[in-house]
Amino acid sequence: MAQSYKSLKQDFVSNLSGGGIWEVNYVTAVAPAAVLLWSALQSRRDFFVKYGPLAFTTDFLLNAGAILAATTIYSSAPTTLNSLLVLPAIALYFLPTTWSRTRPKKPSHPVVANGMPDSKRGQNDLGPLPERPFITHYRGSMMVVTCVAILAVDFRVFPRRFAKVETWGTSLMDMGVGSFVFAAGLASARPILRARAAGKSTSIGACLIAAARHSVPLLLLGLVRLYSVKGLDYAEHVSEYGVHWNFFFTLALLPPFAAIIQTLPQSLFSVHFIALFVTLVYQVVLDATSLKAYVLTAPRDNLLSQNREGVFSFVGYFGIFLVGQAIGLDILPRKNPATITFVSGLSPRHQILTRLLLWSAWFSLLLFLATSYQTFRLQVSRRLANLPYMFWVSAFNCAQLALICAIETLMFPGLYSAADISTETRRCRHATSRVLGAFNANGLAIFLLANLLTGLVNLSTDTLQASRARAMVTLLLYTLALATIATTLHMQKISVKL
Repeated sequence: MAQSYKSLKQDFVSNLSGGGIWEVNYVTAVAPAAVLLWSALQSRRDFFVKYGPLAFTTDFLLNAGAILAATTIYSSAPTTLNSLLVLPAIALYFLPTTWSRTRPKKPSHPVVANGMPDSKRGQNDLGPLPERPFITHYRGSMMVVTCVAILAVDFRVFPRRFAKVETWGTSLMDMGVGSFVFAAGLASARPILRARAAGKSTSIGACLIAAARHSVPLLLLGLVRLYSVKGLDYAEHVSEYGVHWNFFFTLALLPPFAAIIQTLPQSLFSVHFIALFVTLVYQVVLDATSLKAYVLTAPRDNLLSQNREGVFSFVGYFGIFLVGQAIGLDILPRKNPATITFVSGLSPRHQILTRLLLWSAWFSLLLFLATSYQTFRLQVSRRLANLPYMFWVSAFNCAQLALICAIETLMFPGLYSAADISTETRRCRHATSRVLGAFNANGLAIFLLANLLTGLVNLSTDTLQASRARAMVTLLLYTLALATIATTLHMQKISVKL
């Protein structure tokens, strides 16, 4: 008897074993490589200052089209694609520059009555939380990869080794899920720092109320997804999160739990260690009790067992969220009093870059120790969101941030030398891709739209039988639609808060 189309779709994304960690690194390196070429065009040629159709098309092809190509037609040759992006950037870098807008000037500032030069007074007027274009580029690129992958995975042009693994192993989409949570944690540090800068002490009640404003819309989105999937008899991978659970429910639970941590006496390092402690205890419970066997093999005979993957993996995702928050607390402030002694002699931008490299090295070491045959011999599992998974996601995202930060430091050295906030803001916007900025600004809304469009495409198209050319045209139009809508909203200064 022939299989139904639904069962074919489910089999297409089930029982996969993934690929290697280094392949994920090579494929995702296209994002910083594209940012490098974009930055070279902007810093050397002012290419995107007049943002017309040509500038948008180039911006889109670099920062979204290249990612689509890396995960599909260039999936077996990511080094070639990276070279096609990096080599022109190197050539542009050595051409004469036209980037006067971002090159710092050295005006002679008059001295005011109290003996303080205007430039010094302007620096004091700068806010404690500057714009960070490299973080915008990181978060925007992560969102583009996520949106591309959730539809591309349904086509054969997207390699099966990039899709989510069944239980043990690593893949591009496994990293995408963790990176989404990590980036959310990174962004959550900004309101905490803003409150600290204002000297505000927040009660646990106020924190939970603020968290509920973020959680309730996500919870509603989770319920809408649940009922639409069940109502439309849509193909679903049950072992991913469970029968009823979905990623929106995981996202909805993060803010209230993070709010509880926020009310504890803490510093940058305490958030980091809380993340390690929570995930370490979870890993010990997985290995020392029957919890791991329960999550992976228990019969789905009650509400908890039906959703066991989503319920218990939340602990690991919460640890990832807290690591992202710790990184945000470290790199978002203009001045960080917790700077390590041997880093304190560097410029602020080089301090940030050095700290990110140290964070990446730290989590890479922990990942090696956790998975080495000479030590603990643990395996990475997104399904469990276990300790090695948290180390892998944290190391990868810190490395991505460090790489994009290095690009910004190289291409826009005068970015933070402004004497007033308006000049700094203008320079930061000059150094920020509008496409990536748009994906970052309305990330959750664009992610929701991507989910809706993915469902629409799957209900109207036989993705399994689509030819390579038809798949690429569909994916290109889908990605272009997301980029166009996101950029239009951003340029019209429309912020969709969910």
